[in-house]
Amino acid sequence: MPMGNPAQFTLTNSLVVALFRHSIYVSSVSWFIALGLVLLLGAVLLGKVNTFNLSTAGLNEPRNRSYLRIAFGAIWVIDGILQFQVSMPLGLANNVVAPMTAGTPHWLHVLMNDGIGIWNNHPIALAVGTAWIQIGIGILLIVSNSTLGRFAAGLSAGWAAMIWLIGNGAGGIFQSSGSILFGWPGATLFYVVAGVWLALSPRVFPERFSRYTLRGMSVIVGIGAVLQLLPAKGFWHGGNANALAAMTQGMTVTPQPHVLASIVRGAGDIAGNMGGGFNILIVLWLLVSAVGLWMASDRQWRWPVWTFVLGCVVFWFVAEDAAIFGGLATDLNSLLPMAILVWAAGPWHVTKTPLVRRLPKEMRSSTGSVLSSFAVAMIAFSIVTMGFAPFSSAEHTLFTAQNGSAVHTDTVAPKFTLTDQNGQSYTLGEHAGRYTLLTFIDPTCWTDCPLLAQQLAKIRQQLGPNAKVDIVAVAADPYHETLANLNNFIKTRGLKSVANFYFVTGKLADTRKVWNSYGITVEMKPTDRMSIHSDYMFIINTHGRLKWIIPDDPAHSWAIENSSESELLSLLHQSGLG
Repeated sequence: MPMGNPAQFTLTNSLVVALFRHSIYVSSVSWFIALGLVLLLGAVLLGKVNTFNLSTAGLNEPRNRSYLRIAFGAIWVIDGILQFQVSMPLGLANNVVAPMTAGTPHWLHVLMNDGIGIWNNHPIALAVGTAWIQIGIGILLIVSNSTLGRFAAGLSAGWAAMIWLIGNGAGGIFQSSGSILFGWPGATLFYVVAGVWLALSPRVFPERFSRYTLRGMSVIVGIGAVLQLLPAKGFWHGGNANALAAMTQGMTVTPQPHVLASIVRGAGDIAGNMGGGFNILIVLWLLVSAVGLWMASDRQWRWPVWTFVLGCVVFWFVAEDAAIFGGLATDLNSLLPMAILVWAAGPWHVTKTPLVRRLPKEMRSSTGSVLSSFAVAMIAFSIVTMGFAPFSSAEHTLFTAQNGSAVHTDTVAPKFTLTDQNGQSYTLGEHAGRYTLLTFIDPTCWTDCPLLAQQLAKIRQQLGPNAKVDIVAVAADPYHETLANLNNFIKTRGLKSVANFYFVTGKLADTRKVWNSYGITVEMKPTDRMSIHSDYMFIINTHGRLKWIIPDDPAHSWAIENSSESELLSLLHQSGLG
């Protein structure tokens, strides 16, 4: 069993944070600036710069459509900025998406786990792509009221639908704890609704948007009221057993402004003290809003819209804790997008004239051309990088977070001669022209050493049968280092068919010299069933020079296994192995 983890696996691992920041602020920015300039040049050559956003339909855009477009564009930009949080590469899949798999049907559970696996194999590329595609969508929605804006709206709806299904587990609609106060039926569902409306022709807005949206939201709010009534949700309980009180206790421990934490904690205390009485107020708010929203478009009522919007804002603070704190917030949660959608659908907007553009049309057009060029570049860059990521080798990110960086060196590798599993003498580097991947394994270990063995087998398989490499494991157990011990480990761990694999041992004095020469600490008492040893791999080139010292504390995670194999293969190739 290995001892001593060279790096501490945290969501803000310094090495991963450095990689993420470099990729998001340097590599990706360079690409989409270059691509944006190319697109802008094309617009100039085609004479589109001075006509951007000046179509008749765009200039006469219905006011409620303008509000919807600008508001959800701003939301996408905020969501993209939240994706810049340094915890995202390591934390989004396992800490945000994985908990949402609970209670989902089998088909969705499998789909979400596949998504988690893909993210964990390529956390940097996907985190960077996610951030920039959302900012790009947001900018296009804000600056373009023409065909390009409708394209962005369609992309917005599709992207949001994917997030709602795979990232949010269908918004928690399959979870028994679902409540409109805690995110049900998923924030991105309303992004989908807004995106679909904006992707349609602006002509549909004056007649359909307000009525259909308010009635659709009426149904959702009505269902939310029914869910709020169910005893199993926990809102009828008093004290700390109250669902809202319990939720606030959990939320207020996250880093956030003290004032906000106090407000949220106070709301939880009130809910706990009032128990069912507080839930009656919530249910009444939802039911009144649902009935009023259904009738609002026919009767030109404003009060249902404002009743619902104000309630959403209040509970966005006290029940969803403003949704943006904690380091892993991905969106504004559901209540604020719901409020914006309902407000934009307010029946009083239907008869109002289009928004007055205060900037000169030449400035609006040229500014829109520049911003949209770079926004399209962001989206194109993100789609390409994210599209290719699943078909490329796993990133080294999780390995780096788990173990730290490999150390490059160029010294003479300490030689040794021991006995392999077949009883034959083996001397390090005895096969001319071969590289050596060296490690230390306890043949009686049943925890981490089998994972190391699995890594070795997979690496050897991926290198191909003709690869010029020896894989050597030195027994790291002072009391169980016989050939029988070695061969039993080889048999039980499936190493018998691994080409050029040598599991070597010898007299304790001889193996101890090897341990010491490579800095391997082995601790074990005669009564122990396995040893505790430091866990490293070493790459030695064909000239007997030690090129890489690699900390490798294996984890029970197939994503980290993939990352580790990718790292080791990369280092072997960097050492010269073809």
